[in-house]
Amino acid sequence: MSEQTCEPSPTPVESDLLDPYERLVKIEVLGQRVEVPENNRLLRCFQYLSLETISYGDFCWNGDCTNCQVWYHTKDQPNDNGKPALSCRIDVIEEMVITAMSPFIKLRGITK
Repeated sequence: MSEQTCEPSPTPVESDLLDPYERLVKIEVLGQRVEVPENNRLLRCFQYLSLETISYGDFCWNGDCTNCQVWYHTKDQPNDNGKPALSCRIDVIEEMVITAMSPFIKLRGITK
């Protein structure tokens, strides 16, 4: 696991994009530890990390297109290769581990 941290998008994320939160929670995305706002859908957390690429990405935001699919497990399931979920439909879980993502998800500093 990389010890690097991914800084949030250089452009401030508008507060109306995110649900209210009081703190950032740690998750792992493709081997990299990041901090994202609690109480938000995972796709919104990705937007927090990479505002431009997610905002202009090919996402429907309502679960129809499946372009935001991820595979994840929680810290309680460390040997699990990951179960599929749509990041627009799942809330971020502290210490969740995202093992794979749709190629449509482009995160600055994480994906190529």
